[in-house]
Amino acid sequence: MTEYNKIKQKQEVIHNDDGTITVNGEKHIHGDKKFYGRRGGRTIDGYRKELMENYLPQLELKPSEYSQDPKTWFNEPMDELWVEVGCGGGEHLSWQAQNNKNIGIVGAEPFLFSVGSMLRHLKEHEPKNVRLIADDIRPMLESLPDQSVSRVFLLFPDPWPKVKHHRRRFVNPHNLDTISRILKKGGEFRFGSDHAELVTWTLKHLEERTDFKISVDMTSNEWRTRPDDWCPTRYEQKAVSKGIPCAYLIFTKI
Repeated sequence: MTEYNKIKQKQEVIHNDDGTITVNGEKHIHGDKKFYGRRGGRTIDGYRKELMENYLPQLELKPSEYSQDPKTWFNEPMDELWVEVGCGGGEHLSWQAQNNKNIGIVGAEPFLFSVGSMLRHLKEHEPKNVRLIADDIRPMLESLPDQSVSRVFLLFPDPWPKVKHHRRRFVNPHNLDTISRILKKGGEFRFGSDHAELVTWTLKHLEERTDFKISVDMTSNEWRTRPDDWCPTRYEQKAVSKGIPCAYLIFTKI
């Protein structure tokens, strides 16, 4: 039995008539809209503070812009729009911006200390194809037009490991409905994690849907190998250094 088949047997997901889901006997609401992540907690000073005060305003996508045509968010024409949910220190966002200068990328990170780190990466190259949201990304996602995004990244998110906190996970039916709506046909939802149970959770949620198909080979080690166009993140590198296997999943919108 492959590792993937073993994972499939670990969780039972039932879609209920009232729009909720039941995972291994635990009922979950369709989508918890309350924000639970950290915003503060560490002192921001020195260069980070300077960047927050002077550089962030140049990149920040304000709520008043959410309802505008995404093409107007960038000063130059962009071929596609990509979105990264929870950018952390910005390693992946900065790398993608540098290597895909024709792609407009919106990244969101509510933890302000991490925003400062992300700005340090971006300031080195000052890309013209990046906009930032230093807050919860969901209001912006809800405002996006149908089929307007080519890729959505969710890389090494908080796994919220306690069962009572599972409702806080970003991967839930409501958020997946939103991602499905905004993705173009053939667009990709890319997910990465070193947390085995969260990987199982994500696979089950996506496999229960008819609007996505998994686009990596789950019968080999392909899903354990980071693609060349997928820059490592700090959290991923920490996991690898500890010998923890990571999963790199790509789901294509049908």
